[in-house]
Amino acid sequence: MTPDDMKRLAAERAVELIRPGMKLGLGTGSTAAKLVDLLGARVAKGLDVVCVPTSEATRRQAEALGIRLATLDDIPYLDMTIDGTDEIDAEMRLIKGGGGALLRRRSSPAPPSAWSSSPMPPRRSTCSAPSRCRSRSCASA
Repeated sequence: MTPDDMKRLAAERAVELIRPGMKLGLGTGSTAAKLVDLLGARVAKGLDVVCVPTSEATRRQAEALGIRLATLDDIPYLDMTIDGTDEIDAEMRLIKGGGGALLRRRSSPAPPSAWSSSPMPPRRSTCSAPSRCRSRSCASA
């Protein structure tokens, strides 16, 4: 299975978690883009959700697919935020992002238990302080 196949599979599994009426945060990156495509297909078939994108790229993609969008000003609380994971350290902690959309991602107000993260593919952490890397947005439950 190629990394692209694994990303697609992760996106398919994540989209299974989405229920009608949910308020979702949509992540950024190659795995999240696959999820947005799959979510767009479900929305086209009648799924009612409202989403807050974590980047302008995700916003444009979701908008083009007819996914209803809002901002964090409109929706102060999200049911779940779905995003990919960039790295997993030796203690199985997830590390997210090289900084491109990190501020916007960390601002997505979903509880840590509602973050769905898809590691693609796992690689050794390069975090300079993995023992202190306990960001709520990097946590997975």
